[in-house]
Amino acid sequence: MLWSLIKIVLFVAAVAALALGADYLLESEGGVQVTVMGSEYTFGPLQSVIAVAVMVLAVWILLKLLSLLMATWHFLNGDETALSRYFDRNRERKGFEALSEGLMALASGEGRVAMNKAAKADRYLNKPELTNLLTAQAAEMAGDKRKAEETYKKLVANNATRFVGVRGILRQKLAEGDTETALALAEKAFALKPRHEETQDVLLRLQARKEDWAGARQTLSAKLKHGTLPRDVHKRRDAVLALSEARDIISDESSIEVQEKAIEANKLSPDLIPAAVMAARSYIRQQRPRLATRLLKKAWEAHPHPDLAAAFAEIEPDETPQARIKRFAALTRTRPDDPETKMLLSELHIANEDFPEARRALGDLVETDPTVRSVTLMAAIERGEGAADAVVRGWLARAVTVSRGPQWICDNCQHIHAEWAPICENCESFDTLAWKRPPMSEMAMPGGVQMLPLIVGTLEDKSATEEPDETTEDTEIVDAELVTDPPGDPATETPENQETSKAV
Repeated sequence: MLWSLIKIVLFVAAVAALALGADYLLESEGGVQVTVMGSEYTFGPLQSVIAVAVMVLAVWILLKLLSLLMATWHFLNGDETALSRYFDRNRERKGFEALSEGLMALASGEGRVAMNKAAKADRYLNKPELTNLLTAQAAEMAGDKRKAEETYKKLVANNATRFVGVRGILRQKLAEGDTETALALAEKAFALKPRHEETQDVLLRLQARKEDWAGARQTLSAKLKHGTLPRDVHKRRDAVLALSEARDIISDESSIEVQEKAIEANKLSPDLIPAAVMAARSYIRQQRPRLATRLLKKAWEAHPHPDLAAAFAEIEPDETPQARIKRFAALTRTRPDDPETKMLLSELHIANEDFPEARRALGDLVETDPTVRSVTLMAAIERGEGAADAVVRGWLARAVTVSRGPQWICDNCQHIHAEWAPICENCESFDTLAWKRPPMSEMAMPGGVQMLPLIVGTLEDKSATEEPDETTEDTEIVDAELVTDPPGDPATETPENQETSKAV
């Protein structure tokens, strides 16, 4: 609004200045005398100004005529395009002006304006590789998908713009959810420009979504070759792809090939827990327990995990609880302060019915880092030591409110998975699952955690107020709960705890 007012004021000021100048020239005396071949011509002030303007116009016309004569001279001397270039010069100027205005409109988000400017530029310029690209992008911005696709197909027909056209159609198919066509287009775009990083990423994501693990490994190698992926990241992701390839082969009952792929995945990334577990089981099937033990020990040193303990138990499935405690010392003496090691030791001693030692192994974990698993182990210890039902129920009630502990969580969308997978089932991102603790939220219930002991009993021994020989139905329920998984939603319960419980 203010700028419009300023322009109006400036326009009025200019008109007033011109009127004052003309009035001054009319009232002025004297003028300009010009002598041409003995004849004198006298011009007044206003006539002098008009004469100067006419002279400037005459000079401009003369220069144009000279330029035309030069073009004609070049044409007569064999330059067949001299005259066409002369007459096309003005058209090119208008065309490039329209093209620049269209680009500015596209950058400003004005799709329809950009389409109109592109059409104008196309009338003046014979450069479809520029005008078609502007038209396609403007049509996409304006929401005209049909026009955009038609224009991208024109770009595909030109060798110079084929990659741009394929990439444009690829984006459209991805937006429509047509992954089959998008995969074929991504492969075509990758063949045209294998160094293009965005195309590599799109192709890798589509191949992984289709579970084309062999093709995805080739694309990953191309990313490493062209310098778009660090070597350490390449090794990790190649291990993930090798592991995924092995998991798929399992359904074909090709045990030898499964073993080779699993062992390859573990060698590529020893800290990848699913790869270590699958490779260890491959060694177990080959009757090579020493290699399986060495592999699992190395993985446990890198990152303790219940699946590693379950696989370690499978090496000697029929051993006694005492023998199992002795053999598991190879794992438990490494990373002794890790919560997973403490809970594993406690489970081993519970299986051996040595409940005081199980309590010592668990330590103060239920106070410093309580989880569903550790609190449930404490309930089992209390039951094994003969504590009252109210005490056991109190520990189980506490298990409802504490964290469920580490789980497979997507780093991209924070979605929790029941088991590891190469691709997040929620956001479909590749290699983003990590074994970590999810964020803990408060429970919306009256009085919070403090209300639960009032409902199910306290953690203190109430045996003094109860009959020692009294047996209730609650005791049977608690006993059933202690031999099953910790309380929680069965649909979201992770299988790691189940496998470890079965192992010990």
